[in-house]
Amino acid sequence: MSNIEFSDFGKKLTGESGILQLMDDIGKPLPAGVKPYRLGGGNPARIPQVEKLYRARMEKIMGHKDDFEKLIGLYDSPQGRVEFIECVAEYLSKTYGWKIGPENVAITNGSQSAFFYIFNLLSGTFSDGKKSYKKTIVLPLVPEYIGYADQGIERGQFVGIPSTCQYEKDKTFKYHVDFDALESYMEKHSNVGALCVSRPTNPTGNVLTDSEIKRLSKIARKHGVPLMIDNAYGLPWPDIIFTDDAAPYWDSNVILSMSLSKIGLPSLRTGIIVADKKIVKAVGNINAIAALASGSVGQAIAAPLIKNGTLIECAQKYVRPFYQKKSIATQNAIHKLFAGTNYYVHKSEGSIFQWLLMPDLKITTMKFYSELKKRGVIVVPGEYFFFGAAADKSLPPVEEHPHYSKCLRLNYAGDQKETEGGLKIIAELYKKYS
Repeated sequence: MSNIEFSDFGKKLTGESGILQLMDDIGKPLPAGVKPYRLGGGNPARIPQVEKLYRARMEKIMGHKDDFEKLIGLYDSPQGRVEFIECVAEYLSKTYGWKIGPENVAITNGSQSAFFYIFNLLSGTFSDGKKSYKKTIVLPLVPEYIGYADQGIERGQFVGIPSTCQYEKDKTFKYHVDFDALESYMEKHSNVGALCVSRPTNPTGNVLTDSEIKRLSKIARKHGVPLMIDNAYGLPWPDIIFTDDAAPYWDSNVILSMSLSKIGLPSLRTGIIVADKKIVKAVGNINAIAALASGSVGQAIAAPLIKNGTLIECAQKYVRPFYQKKSIATQNAIHKLFAGTNYYVHKSEGSIFQWLLMPDLKITTMKFYSELKKRGVIVVPGEYFFFGAAADKSLPPVEEHPHYSKCLRLNYAGDQKETEGGLKIIAELYKKYS
């Protein structure tokens, strides 16, 4: 059919986007004869001890009466699998003293789906019967996660606060929230629907401290909006945090997103939302319309592991040490291979990424990405993580951030030799294009 037209919604969601490119690069093979160095996607590592744990759980399900048949043959409720929700609520409330119950927990097909639901619940066009008005999501620490950028149904739903930066003598640097700019923006704009941060931050591996998170929550509460915290790499699972100043945090004004993806179950798409019961009910209602229910397998595997503490013990004993060791090895490789050039790497405080800054790069990282891909090196260009220009020009354009076209996000979760092989090519091409 040649006359098919897409709506504005369809055009927005089917056009080019950073997250589409990222996921496409994960799944598409390179041309024949090109050796791959896959440093681009968000796939977690395969950790033998974790896989052994899940295999044992699956074998137990398979071997017990008709548990497997019921697992694959019955829908769960739109809010999620009752047993799993109860285990999550019980563990978090008992361990951290959070005043939550099952009514505060909702399950979605991955946290990406949850953010799509909640972003569009809290921002976009609102009507009160007499007039229409628009609300936005404010991102206090840009660069921020590529997967948010195109999730708003309408255009202009995100406003990014460009980060400040502190450089160190050891060729590392760290982004910080520009609290003065954030508080000034919030005071002057009554159309904010929520604040949102990732912790650890994707793409940089930055971890907002406990005091920073509490300050963000205080600002959000002052202005009557929730603080969304994307905890995909955080505590208590998968525990890919390498600092001591980052305790799990939730209060009644926080919408906390968690996941089973980065603790070894990415394909089972299990997102977890901990929030006020009004938000949880809304997420369940949208889930019923968009997906009927969430997938059950991840919930069934993880429920008893959360209940008895095994999942958290596994995260502490195997997952965190695994990634911390790989992070150190990757940083060492960067310092060795980039010696003699003008470069910096963001302090690695968590997540599965290194954020590489190349100040002398004479082409954009989008073009640099294309050159690397010819050599088999898959990365994610930094431009995609700078988004959310303020429509009223009350903030500096995100594109004017000095790092806008100078950074790459590198996934270090894969084979170390492959990672270092890719870094070697990146360093060689950086010298060529400096």
